[in-house]
Amino acid sequence: MTIKVLVVDDSALIRGVLSEIINAAPDMCVVAAVEDAARAGDAIKRFNPDVMTLDVEMPGMNGLDFLEQIMRNQPMPVVMISTHTARGSNTTLRALELGAIDFVAKPKIDPICGMRAYANELCEKIRAAQAAKSWVLGRPRTSVVDNKRLSNTVLLDERTLKDKLILIGASTGGTEAIKEVLMHLPANIPGILVVQHMPEMFTGPFAKRLDDQCPIHVKQAEHGERIKHGTAYIAPGHSHLLVKRVAGSYVCELSQEISNSYHRPAVDVLFASAAR
Repeated sequence: MTIKVLVVDDSALIRGVLSEIINAAPDMCVVAAVEDAARAGDAIKRFNPDVMTLDVEMPGMNGLDFLEQIMRNQPMPVVMISTHTARGSNTTLRALELGAIDFVAKPKIDPICGMRAYANELCEKIRAAQAAKSWVLGRPRTSVVDNKRLSNTVLLDERTLKDKLILIGASTGGTEAIKEVLMHLPANIPGILVVQHMPEMFTGPFAKRLDDQCPIHVKQAEHGERIKHGTAYIAPGHSHLLVKRVAGSYVCELSQEISNSYHRPAVDVLFASAAR
């Protein structure tokens, strides 16, 4: 089955690049490429796309307002197209809260910088968004406040906590999945180390948003810090996250060494360090 994609971006150049990438994939095609929310609404009615790529910042109705409207009236899988800026990262994370499946950075129009890798990432996320369509249509709307209150009433036995760690690795679509997991954990859960494939600019704001929403403490991992119960440590986008035992305690270790993995941070690097 061919995945029908609607591209929404105010830049004609970006629309052209995204359309070329998508149309080159054997299992997807662009049914329309439009510059604003009004035209996107018309294209949705006309073509009934499977997935929409949506620019975060647009003239008129911006990407967040349009996404909220779409998720309320006609839910569909959405992949946000984001800028690599502090403002862009916070806006993109808000889009994930509103229901977007994932995000990808705006392409850098420079063939030397790896457009092939970008094309692979974009197409992978569109396929994942299509696969999540039934979940998007039926996803429940939860209350962050209620989840915080409920989770804080549950505590683990101290014997369960002894010498334990929890490791989580996620990639495409993982930001929402990680939030759903962390929101329902007991406040004294063993220390959690999380590797989410995400650009460097996003990991700090991502940890801060999770910390605001979850009953446990969530922070970006720092080199050499002791791993504590009731805390989740998010790997920074620039480094591998490893676990190390020092004087009877577990500590976070950051490394920028090259590994066999395509990604940094890499899930395999974290898991291998824990196994040791």
